[in-house]
Amino acid sequence: MDTDTYLLKFKGYNFLRSLTDAERLEELEDFEIRDDDVFIITYPKSGTIWTQQILSLIYFEEHRTQTQKMETIDRAPFLEYNFRHMDFHRRPSPRLFSTHLPYYLVPNGLKNKKAKIIYIYRNPKDVITSFFHYSNLVAAFETQENLDNFIQHFLDGKVLGSLWFDHIKGWYEHRHKFNILFMSYEEMKMDLRSTVKKFCNFLGKELSEDDIDAVVKQATFKNMKSDPRANYNDILRNEIGTKNNHGHFLRKGTIGDWKNHITVNQSERFDIIFQRKMKDIPLKFIWDKNEQ
Repeated sequence: MDTDTYLLKFKGYNFLRSLTDAERLEELEDFEIRDDDVFIITYPKSGTIWTQQILSLIYFEEHRTQTQKMETIDRAPFLEYNFRHMDFHRRPSPRLFSTHLPYYLVPNGLKNKKAKIIYIYRNPKDVITSFFHYSNLVAAFETQENLDNFIQHFLDGKVLGSLWFDHIKGWYEHRHKFNILFMSYEEMKMDLRSTVKKFCNFLGKELSEDDIDAVVKQATFKNMKSDPRANYNDILRNEIGTKNNHGHFLRKGTIGDWKNHITVNQSERFDIIFQRKMKDIPLKFIWDKNEQ
C-alpha cells in the first residue's frame, strides 16, 4: 500500500482518506465558530485523546461523576473526521473540538481570538515511536517494515499530518492570530494537577479542589486505558479497523520511550535536522523523563 492509497493530500496537508474528503475539508474554511468554542489542536500522536479526556472532565460534571457514559470522541469530536456523523451546528454550547489541522486550514472564525485553542506538542522522537507502532496497528495505514524507513517518511512529510516541523512552526509563528495556549505533553505528564489548573485558568473554568482531584485521577494514563469512554478501543475495533486484535490505541504514554527504539545514529541524525529547523522556535522540549 503506498501513501496515496491511504492519504488524501488537500492544500499541501495529508488527511486519512478513509475518513474525510475534499468537499468536507473545503467547507471547513467557513465553518461557523462560536465565541465559547474550544479547540484541541495537535500533530498526530501528541496527546490528543488525553486532552480530550481532560477537557471532557473539566467541562462536564456528568463526565467527572461518571453518571453519563458518553465517549470523549463524542464530547470533543474531530472537526475534519466526523466519525459519528454529528450535526456540529446543532451541538449545544460550549462545544469542544479536536483537530490535527495546520494553522492555514482551520475555520476563519478562529482568528477573531474569542474561541480558544489548546495546542499540545510532544517531543518528536516519541511522536515517531508512537506513530510507527500505530501505523503497524491500524488497518488504513501502510505497514512499516522498519523504523529507519518510517523516520525517513516522517522527515519527508509522507505521513498523516504531513511534516511535523511545518505543523508546530506554523502554529507557533502565527500564534498572534489566535487565542492559543501551548502546552507540552511532557509537562502534562510530569505535573498533571498543575496542567489541569492551567487549562482551567486559560478556559475561565472554576473547579473546586475536589473536582480537580476527580479530573486528575480519571485522566491518568492507567485509568484512561481501562476507561471505555476514553481508551478508543471500540472506535479502533469498529470504526477505524486494525491489522490484528492485540493492540490498543493507548500504548504506553511515557516520556523517552524513543530510547528503546531509535538508535544512537538515528537520534543524532534527527538532532541535526531538529536543531536547524527549530532554532528560532523557543518552545521547550523534554526528551527524557529525568529532565526537569
